[in-house]
Amino acid sequence: MLTSSAAVAANSPFDALLDAASAPYRSAGRFAYYFARSKLRADPVFRAILELGLLLGRARLLDLGCGQGLLCAWLKGAERCYEHGSWPHDWPPAPRGLSTHGIELMPRDVERARRAFGDSCDVSQADIRSADFGAADAVVILDVLHYMAPHAQREVLERVRAALPPGGLLLLRVGDAAAGVRFRYGQLSDKVVMLLRGHAIAAQHCRSVAEWRDLLGRCGFDSEAKPMSRGTPFANVLLVAHAR
Repeated sequence: MLTSSAAVAANSPFDALLDAASAPYRSAGRFAYYFARSKLRADPVFRAILELGLLLGRARLLDLGCGQGLLCAWLKGAERCYEHGSWPHDWPPAPRGLSTHGIELMPRDVERARRAFGDSCDVSQADIRSADFGAADAVVILDVLHYMAPHAQREVLERVRAALPPGGLLLLRVGDAAAGVRFRYGQLSDKVVMLLRGHAIAAQHCRSVAEWRDLLGRCGFDSEAKPMSRGTPFANVLLVAHAR
């Protein structure tokens, strides 16, 4: 039988990373485990965060709308694989020693995260429209803000800016409302995923990429847009923003 480190090395680097990140969810039930595997494999944003080295040099990460803690799982899996020497040769080093705090509204997702990680992954059940963000070096918001009214979107971004030092990082993944059919397909997919996770369908308040970047500018960020739909039919974009 392979030891845990030998098992990591036996797979391709990406498969080893996927296995390491998904494994904790076995204790959280079949849905949590298979949802984690499918999402981490298919969603290009998780790969991009590591492949582009976006979180290197950051110590305190705040994940807003963290769901069942997939980003925390991904980063923990990355650190483990990097330490065991199973790592894509053309990627920068994995982020190491990163302290992650997730905030999630839905109690069911928080429970899945806690069953998977116990105390090793800090996930709070709260509404990010009112929760205390504390201080962070990097903030990640993936596919969350469009479920909030426009004024609440701005208030959250202003509070994120207040939680970050100058030069602090915000990774904001959004759908581009100017992208036509591909954007509408993404909206439909959002609704299906919400239903599968046991959530009610909520109204969406979407913007074009230009409108999102304008809002970020008014909230104290400089940003650049990176396409984030590789391998998918969607019109997703990752906005990489730095606090002024």
